[in-house]
Amino acid sequence: MPIGREPRERSPRLPTARGPLSHAVLGALRDPCHQPSLGAVEDAAPYGDDLQLALYVLYELHYQGFEDVDDDREWDPALLRVRRALEQRFLAALRADVDGGATARQALDDLQTEPVGPEAAGVSHFLRDEGELRHLKEYAALRSLYHLKEADPHAWVIPRLHGRAKAAMVAVEFDEFGAGRADEIHARLFADLMEDLGLETAYGHYVDVAPAELLATVNLASLLGLHRALRGALVGHFATVEVTSSPGSRRLAKALRRVGAGAAAVRFYDEHVEADAVHEQVVRHDVIGGLLENEPNLEDDVVFGIQATNLLEDRLAARLLDAWRRGGSALLDVHAHGTRREMQTAR
Repeated sequence: MPIGREPRERSPRLPTARGPLSHAVLGALRDPCHQPSLGAVEDAAPYGDDLQLALYVLYELHYQGFEDVDDDREWDPALLRVRRALEQRFLAALRADVDGGATARQALDDLQTEPVGPEAAGVSHFLRDEGELRHLKEYAALRSLYHLKEADPHAWVIPRLHGRAKAAMVAVEFDEFGAGRADEIHARLFADLMEDLGLETAYGHYVDVAPAELLATVNLASLLGLHRALRGALVGHFATVEVTSSPGSRRLAKALRRVGAGAAAVRFYDEHVEADAVHEQVVRHDVIGGLLENEPNLEDDVVFGIQATNLLEDRLAARLLDAWRRGGSALLDVHAHGTRREMQTAR
C-alpha cells in the first residue's frame, strides 16, 4: 500500500520491546496467561525507553488499541496494576524535577517569555531558520504520536469540570474536533500534513522510531487525562499546549514554506496560529480561571501540569537539536533502515 494511504482507522501493530518491562507488557498483551511482574519497575529509568514504551502501550489500550489484542484487555486488572506502578515511578520523577513554588498566573506568564540568543532557541526556531525537509519530516513523524489523537486526552477532563470551566473547555475542544466537520478535525489536518510530506498517516505508525523523550510527552497527557485526581494538572497541560502553540506554529509554517512543502502541510500550522491565539485567552481566563474559582485548592496541580509539560518538552528539544546539529537523525535505530529511507526519498 502506498505511503500515506494506509487506513487510519485500523488498530496499529504492537511495537518492538526495548527492555524487560516493555517485553513483559507486550508478552502479556500477546498471551493473556502471561502475568507481567512488578519487580523490574523500581530499577527502570523513569524517563527511559523501556518504561516509557511500556506505559505508552498500556495507555494505547484506551485509544485505538492494537491489532490482535482483545478490546477487553483495556481493563485487565493485572495490566492496570503494572500501569499504576509505572505511573507512580514516572510521577515521582516529575514531581522531583519540576520547580514548583509559583502561582498559576506566574507559570502562565513564564510560558509567554520567548527565548533570547542562539543557545536559547528551540526546535521551531531551528526548523524555521536552518531546518531541511528531512528535519521537518522527522519532526512530523514523531509528533504524529500526539497529533493523530490531538485533543483526545484532554477530552477526559470535561466530565470533571463545572460551570464556566466546563463550558470553556468544551468550546475549545469543539474547535479542536473540527467544529462539527470531520475534514476539519485537527488530527485529520495533521494526517493531511503528513501525506503532503510523503509520510505514512496510519495511527501509531512511527512508534518504533520515537525516542523515550517523545513518548514521555505523549504519556504525560494520557496519565493526566486518565486520573480524576490529576484534573488540575491536565488543565495545566492543556494551557501549556494552547499558550505556546501560536508562536511555535507560526515558525513551523514559515519553515514548511521555506522548504517548499505543499498547501496541506502549511495549513495545519496556519490553522493553529489563528485558532490557538484565541484559545489561549479562553483557557487562561475561563478554563483555568473557572477551575480555580470552583476549586482553588487545585492551583498547585495546575502549576505542576504546566511545569511538567515544559520539563518534558525541554528534554525532547535537547534530544532533537543535539541529533540534528550533529548532522544525524533524531529517530531511533529500531527498524531505522526502512523508516529513514522513507524520510529521505518519499515525496
